Amino acid sequence: MTDWKQTAKGILDNVGGPDNIANMTHCATRLRLNLKDDSKADSEKVKDVPGVVNVINKAGQYQVLIGTEVPHVYDEFEILVKGSGVELDESAAAESGNVVSKVFSAISGIFAPLLPALAGSGILRGLLILAVQLGLIKESSGTYTILFAASSAVFYFLPILLAFSSARRFGASQYISALIAGALLYPDFIALMGDTGNGAMSSFFGIPVVLMNYNSTVVPIILSIWVFSYLYKWLEKVIPETLKLVVVPLISLAIMVPLTVIVIGPIGVYSGEFIANVVNWLIERSGMLTGVLIGGGWSVLVSFGIHWAVNPIMINNISQFGYDYICPLTFACNFAVIGTAFGVWLKARDKKLKNFAMTGVVTIALSAIIEPTLFGMLVKNKKLFLAQIIAGAAGGAYLGLMKVVTNAFVFGSVTTFPAFISSNANVINGVIGLGISVLVGAVLGFIFTSPEDKLAQ
Repeated sequence: MTDWKQTAKGILDNVGGPDNIANMTHCATRLRLNLKDDSKADSEKVKDVPGVVNVINKAGQYQVLIGTEVPHVYDEFEILVKGSGVELDESAAAESGNVVSKVFSAISGIFAPLLPALAGSGILRGLLILAVQLGLIKESSGTYTILFAASSAVFYFLPILLAFSSARRFGASQYISALIAGALLYPDFIALMGDTGNGAMSSFFGIPVVLMNYNSTVVPIILSIWVFSYLYKWLEKVIPETLKLVVVPLISLAIMVPLTVIVIGPIGVYSGEFIANVVNWLIERSGMLTGVLIGGGWSVLVSFGIHWAVNPIMINNISQFGYDYICPLTFACNFAVIGTAFGVWLKARDKKLKNFAMTGVVTIALSAIIEPTLFGMLVKNKKLFLAQIIAGAAGGAYLGLMKVVTNAFVFGSVTTFPAFISSNANVINGVIGLGISVLVGAVLGFIFTSPEDKLAQ
């Protein structure tokens, strides 16, 4: 059993110590660090730390791949860093690197804390749909309403959750940020739209206001809190300490709520809808090509840690339309990795390699986490990496061609398959597409593996 305290200490010692840590967070599998000086980090020594799978220094972050046990490492790492007396700058990651790295790093930091809530809600929604289709629960019942509320709350109140995590990322007050988002969802404000919906007009001290329904939206609140972070930091500097308690939130709310509904909000809504519509239009026009590109290329994005740039599009589609075309294609990638690992298990004779391959099969099937298998086995063998790309592209091509969708944002595994439940055809085509990924991956994994192969170090 891995000693996570020793893992955390080993990582910290080899990235330059507490004084070199500007900011830290984690996602489902990676400890994500913003270092003050990257040259102080010895990546080879970090890789040798027990419990560490790999190191990726991309997208403006020093990423240490741990696997699903990363929360344990993060807890110990946080104790070591904060116990040293070092003060972290929560906004440090947003202020360093080029524009592209800032965007990827910000998206990762904002959405990573919300993934458990999104995934759990998505699975519950899928199971609820299944229960209705099987006649176990009636849509008119109180049971359905309660479970529907439980599964949909994360999407309806998504702006509030995003405001909270965005504020931490950009260095603003999390609670004032949550209030800004809450104002956008206030019933009386939504009621101003009447029966017109998005585009209805109102006014604020004579200034025209284009009204929008902000529940389930993604882009508007992130833009709003990004702008607010500059106002908040300025107020913190100029307002006397004795007045901050009242004056900072007063001015913040009085400025940011109107500014959001007049300017930032409509821009965010229309830009988010435009991006989603473009992506969905491309899929509708050439689903097979899109399936090949995403199903085959998703593992490449994951390997660089930049798949976060696509996740908000999927979340926005689920929130706005109730379905998404892209998510199933990420399933194709994951099931391709499962198939490839299974092919390796069938062919290899080395016990360590066989055990690692089967561990990958089980882990991905249950948790959808592909990074340990991806970095521990596939990236180190170009033929196997190519095998899972081909398998993902094959399964993705079928899923894209048949316009398979998910009704929730989830990571691709056997346990999250209820997200496909919307129609019998969708479920059947989903099974076929993912079956293709597994089968092609297993065949190619078997072909490209030599019985004498060993687990690369």
